[in-house]
Amino acid sequence: MEIYFLLQTLIIKICYTSGLSKTIFPLKTEDFKAISDNIPHEPGVYRFLDEDGTILYVGKAKSLKNRLTSYFGEKKHQQYKTVLLTRNANKIEYTVVETEHDALLLENSLIKKFQPRYNVMLKDGKSYTYICIKNEPFPRVFFTRRMIRDGSTYFGPYTSKYRVNILLEIIKKLFQLRTCSFNLSKENIEKGKFKLCLEYHIKNCQGPCEGLEDEKTYQAKIDQVKNILKGNLGNVKRFITDTMKAHAENLEFEQAQLLKEKLIAFEDYQSSSTVVSTTIKDIDVFAITKDETMAYVNYLKITNGTIVNTDIAEMQMNLDDDPADLLSYVIPTIRERFESNAPEVIVPVDITLPDPKIVITVPQRGDKKKLLELAETNIDYFIRQKRRDEISHQKKISSAERILTTLKKDLQMEATPIHIECFDNSNLQGTNPVSSCVVFKNAKPSNKDYRHFNVKTVVGPDDFASMEEVVYRRYKRLLDESKSLPQLIIIDGGKGQLSSAVNSLEKLGILNKVTVIGIAKKLEEIFFPADSLPLYINKKSESLKLIQQARNEAHRFAITFHRDQRSKNFLGTQLTIIPGVGKVTAEKLLKKFGSVQRMRESNPAEIESIVGKANAKKIIDFFEE
Repeated sequence: MEIYFLLQTLIIKICYTSGLSKTIFPLKTEDFKAISDNIPHEPGVYRFLDEDGTILYVGKAKSLKNRLTSYFGEKKHQQYKTVLLTRNANKIEYTVVETEHDALLLENSLIKKFQPRYNVMLKDGKSYTYICIKNEPFPRVFFTRRMIRDGSTYFGPYTSKYRVNILLEIIKKLFQLRTCSFNLSKENIEKGKFKLCLEYHIKNCQGPCEGLEDEKTYQAKIDQVKNILKGNLGNVKRFITDTMKAHAENLEFEQAQLLKEKLIAFEDYQSSSTVVSTTIKDIDVFAITKDETMAYVNYLKITNGTIVNTDIAEMQMNLDDDPADLLSYVIPTIRERFESNAPEVIVPVDITLPDPKIVITVPQRGDKKKLLELAETNIDYFIRQKRRDEISHQKKISSAERILTTLKKDLQMEATPIHIECFDNSNLQGTNPVSSCVVFKNAKPSNKDYRHFNVKTVVGPDDFASMEEVVYRRYKRLLDESKSLPQLIIIDGGKGQLSSAVNSLEKLGILNKVTVIGIAKKLEEIFFPADSLPLYINKKSESLKLIQQARNEAHRFAITFHRDQRSKNFLGTQLTIIPGVGKVTAEKLLKKFGSVQRMRESNPAEIESIVGKANAKKIIDFFEE
């Protein structure tokens, strides 16, 4: 593949440097007609440029004269975007090449280099997934979104996480591969650096870390994993069958039975795989559908007659490109991304590709025609689902906009409260005071932005001082990190808590940049700073329900965090009353066992490994008293 692209680059350079290049300007219809007789009929590539010399559009043509002349015909027969292109362009450059194939190579190169605004743009914002076989002794097989050039083998990309999970699940069932990240070098295994883990005991691994499985046997399983990922399912079935028979001949019936169960599981997977033909081997199938602004290309990658991967590419069209041109542009990109070396490509129209060795088939009947129809059906489903998603998303946005607009009106705010934050305190008889901050964006909880706080400067159950501290800490940090402030801050509590929050906002100089309110639980009264009279919002109002939801979520988040902290401190207190156990030792024991009950039930040797023999005896004696 790399040699091919080097050759392609070389061909492009030759075409571009040896071709005849000319410039036409200015771009007026009457001026163009006057000089159009001098434009050759040979194949070539043309470029529309603006007055600053920026390339607006790159195109190829079998006949430069015919193609360029078409831009200056009757405007009523042209697409509006084409009229806009000729209006914004100041001049045309063209390069004559020897063949249409050379024109295709040069066009692709220029589009990739200059990304002209009127050329088709391939939308590629997807996060693709891969299955990695790690380059290491006893290789691991796992899901990843990052490709690291360390010699590991990657299969994909897969556009469906569901399909990746199916593949990994069948691999896990068929072959007990390790999941640990230990360096299982020969020296480390011989030195006995590692111990068998739970995965071995539940029969998900065969224990290579202690030398219970040799590397040759393990590598044979990895070879079969590669066969599955390549679509060579027949080889895998033969491997399992032959291994099962070998165990049976050696009277190892238990192992043979396990392999038989795995064979059944594999056959179930094989039957669920889309086998398209027993005669078709390795091919790529591309179907295309387009509307006024977008083009959609469905790709089916077929290996040994089985569909092993599929993708749909979306292209933003800026001019009325025909399907053949669009496919010629996108197919090399997709094949490179999916590392396809299939010798044949099935398409609905005749096209030209940069690699002349690829067989291009436009099927009229038979299995290949059915494959093309399958790809077209995939596009139809994709477009329908996309439109349904857009309608659903629009409804959600409309709902959020309605609620936030109502809230803005009820609170008489200047800005729409797209970003809302709510604070709540929690403590039990003054112990473990904590606070929470929950964040709502577009009227929905944004869990990843939630924050909790251990109150640091307040001694005892002082709810007002605690609120003042955490509000100050929260917005001091946002200001230091140059992050955006919320439009609305909600304080769970009445006038006292609200005043404390206002003090912090004034210290930071942001009180006039945000709206801050307090909500009292009993009558659901809304308080504003420096206003003794509360606001009562209709109990059925969507805006009040949003405020209540934020308040309840902040309360839940604070209570949960408080319970966790209280449990940890309670356990730590229980341990530190044991002679010889200090705070540091208690933390180590807490991290290891999680609870006193688990520590009581544990093996004394485990306690001894953490705190030493003398302290372990004191702890055990304490529990036995």
